[in-house]
Amino acid sequence: MTQPATKAVIRAEAERLFAAFQAAGAMPVEADVLLPAEVMLDLYGEDIRARAYVTQDPLRGEMMLRPDFTVPVVQAHMADGADPARYCYMGEVFRKQEHLGNRASAYLQVGFEVFDRAAPEAADAEVFALFAGLVSGLGLRAVTGDIGILMAAVRGLETTERRRAALLRHVWRPKRFRALLDRFAGRAAVSAGRVALLERLATGAADDLIAAAGAFIGLRAPEDIAARAQALIEDAQASPIKAPEAALLYDLLGLQAPAAAALGHLRGITPMLPAIAPAVDRFAARLEALKARGVAVDTLAFEASLGRTSMEYYDGFVFSFHANGMPAVATGGRYDALTARLGAGRSIPAVGGIIRPHLVAALKGAI
Repeated sequence: MTQPATKAVIRAEAERLFAAFQAAGAMPVEADVLLPAEVMLDLYGEDIRARAYVTQDPLRGEMMLRPDFTVPVVQAHMADGADPARYCYMGEVFRKQEHLGNRASAYLQVGFEVFDRAAPEAADAEVFALFAGLVSGLGLRAVTGDIGILMAAVRGLETTERRRAALLRHVWRPKRFRALLDRFAGRAAVSAGRVALLERLATGAADDLIAAAGAFIGLRAPEDIAARAQALIEDAQASPIKAPEAALLYDLLGLQAPAAAALGHLRGITPMLPAIAPAVDRFAARLEALKARGVAVDTLAFEASLGRTSMEYYDGFVFSFHANGMPAVATGGRYDALTARLGAGRSIPAVGGIIRPHLVAALKGAI
């Protein structure tokens, strides 16, 4: 349990950061501690249960202790927020941390969000530069990335729509994504279980196999099972992703270089992956905006896979600030698609980030 004196130090650091965000033009906002679980489950699927606290309310149904602020802030903005807008917040978030040792499952978080459709790349640079200034002097390593480039590459693959959708769905699950890519590219053998299932499906109609299976267990209807069986057959008949395309995607997944050099590399492969051209152009515009704010893009680290294990709403620019032996001290990124998901037909470009004040205080030697 955190001692009261330590809590006071962390709270003071959080309030300092919160005041800095307000000085940068952000309006302070609050978010409920208990959020409807339905929204989070709809966004992230059942996987969110592994890292969030879920409870049952007799009147409001299934609820979730706030795992972060971005979703409720986006919901509030899309309901009646001004355009453009800047928000900041401070409060506790709650996440299961059993797999991470003795990390606290409830901790303070301070954040800043920008909703502005005028110049998204300039907004990216503004947010990054603001965070860089607030954590300067702590010896942190800044890393940037762009999930939008990877997503554009997947959308441009010459393969079935179902395979593209599966890869996009698992962008934020690197191991599952890699396993799917290996299979779709013909680099991994089909599992024995899948081979046996396909052989069974080839011997008779799905309806006959369903009838032979006996009583139903679960919620899937016979037509759902038949559709899934047909999808498996069609996938097995699909041609592998072409070797040059697959090789370029593997190359992209492993790209790590200073940002300016990464841009040069991406420009070089764009003729072979033309679908990434708009995303690479946005990357170039962002680097110019960062340079205009005094960021040294020739040495700024870029990793194409950064952000793929975070909350599953980042779809463009991402960044993080790291210290050895610690979780990321500050993280953030762009989440345009989330505003569309929660906007009931409306959307707006949005970017933001959070700082963990207890880690800042620890790095300062205050706790």
